[in-house]
Amino acid sequence: METGQTGKDSAEPLPASGEPVLGAEEAGARLSGYRPEDFQHFLKELAQAVVRDAPRWQELQMRYYEDQAALWMNMLSRAAGQAPAAPPPEAAAEAFKDRRFSAPEWGEAPLFDYLRQSYLLTAHWLKDAVGSLELEAETKRRLEFFLRQYLDAVAPSNFPSTNPEVLRKAFESGGESLRTGLKNFFADMEKGRISMSDEGAFEIGRNIAVTPGAVVFENGLFQLLQYAPSTSQVAARPLLMVPPCINKYYILDLEPSNSLVKYAVDRGHTVFLVSWRNIDETMQQTTWDDYIEQGVATAIRTTRDISGVPQIDALGFCVGGALLACALAAYAAEEPLPVASLTLMATLLDYSDVGEIGVYIDPAFVAQREQLFSKGGVVSGRELALAFSSLRANDLIWPYVVNNYLKGETPPAFDLLYWNSDGTNLPGPMFAWYLRHLYLQNELCRPDALTVGGKPVDLGRIAVPTYVFAAREDHIVPWKSAFEATHLLSGQTEFVLGASGHIAGSINSASRNKRNYWVGGRLPAAADEWLSTATPVPGSWWIHWADWLDRLNPEHVPAPVVLGDPQHPPIEPAPGRYVRARI
Repeated sequence: METGQTGKDSAEPLPASGEPVLGAEEAGARLSGYRPEDFQHFLKELAQAVVRDAPRWQELQMRYYEDQAALWMNMLSRAAGQAPAAPPPEAAAEAFKDRRFSAPEWGEAPLFDYLRQSYLLTAHWLKDAVGSLELEAETKRRLEFFLRQYLDAVAPSNFPSTNPEVLRKAFESGGESLRTGLKNFFADMEKGRISMSDEGAFEIGRNIAVTPGAVVFENGLFQLLQYAPSTSQVAARPLLMVPPCINKYYILDLEPSNSLVKYAVDRGHTVFLVSWRNIDETMQQTTWDDYIEQGVATAIRTTRDISGVPQIDALGFCVGGALLACALAAYAAEEPLPVASLTLMATLLDYSDVGEIGVYIDPAFVAQREQLFSKGGVVSGRELALAFSSLRANDLIWPYVVNNYLKGETPPAFDLLYWNSDGTNLPGPMFAWYLRHLYLQNELCRPDALTVGGKPVDLGRIAVPTYVFAAREDHIVPWKSAFEATHLLSGQTEFVLGASGHIAGSINSASRNKRNYWVGGRLPAAADEWLSTATPVPGSWWIHWADWLDRLNPEHVPAPVVLGDPQHPPIEPAPGRYVRARI
């Protein structure tokens, strides 16, 4: 892979291996994590557990029959114009709180009222039954996950004949809503994904990813963007942002009111940002080492060279944070990268608990990926997005199936969800290595267990001040796992816990200043102890982070008049070509 070039012709392709790139269907079957043998194994375990604990199973079954009979009698009473015979069972009463069934139509007809309550009663019974079984912890965790996937899929709200909202809308529109829904379905089939936002409302470079700047360096793996200053004075050290390579960089530069890039620029920082290339078949042999050496390390050194300073500040988000920390740890022993401070946003360094995504990753799955990509290949971004969405199917899949296809509606414009649908491909060898060494074997947090470019990796050699941010409801990077970075790095750490999830918690605009965050807990300590001693603060954590960065980088200099330098002249305006490439 060519590096060090600045002209457009520097984006040389990597040599192809001759192996075919996976199609969407084949990749989906191989990457989804659902394997027939899983279900056969779990059903066998379930049957054995039921036999071992027959009295408990019989007790749950009897209670379920009694509750279902009560619901049936209530429906008959209502159908006859009488008051319900008895209050609904506690589990069924949840139907009145579940947003899938909160519309008035669900309570107007006794049949639909029964359907929603019966469904939730059955779901509660099945979860309780599985939870009570004596199984190995990992087996139970997987069984509970796959059970939830099944229950989410068979909810009566997901079918036109059992959803009164869908039926009413079809009747009132003379069937037009169903025709439009079918049209939406076929349009999404062509795109290979479910539409989550009104995609016509956004255009990269027009109203999203619009912070002014220029591409000042590029190679075959990334473009380096430098943003134009908005203040007359800027912090002496520039700030480099490393986003995840699984998605487009503009999660950090959404609409102007929701852009971390713009906020940092307006706070007086010269911001540089890595825009990863969307992998195609010409790059199917790219490795993790390439992302470290030709990606992160090159971006750091180029940012320093353009700025003419000894050191820079660096921020990494999600996988970008893992890449950044891995690079700093690998180079620390002999040729430290010129980074004075580190910010880790929703980043895993210790993979001992990866949350529910772990149900997809086991030794057999990883071995299959390694064999599949042994000579190269491309992992489809669509399948990666679907795997992550499946972790929260009731938020990220089924509501859009119902609204888009059954009701014939167009989803509202939402910049976060537009970005979420704009995925990127990954190189197979890099992906398989990442699964093996980080997720499965958890070697990043073990001193010298990994080597990158022949260099041993030890996170303990990272001695710079570090700001570690995690989100409390994050289902991709559990906050207690992100907290472990405070024990792995040797520099002074500041841990901050934000409200909400992986994206909404991280991208919490300072201009809107919503939600809250926790700071000031006792360190070193365990995660729960830190939280018990932390102080809640209303508003956006961005403000706290920017204040922390200002204290570390107090010196200011005149803002640069031009972007780049004579060795790295602007190539094209931001947001650049790489971010526009679609799957």
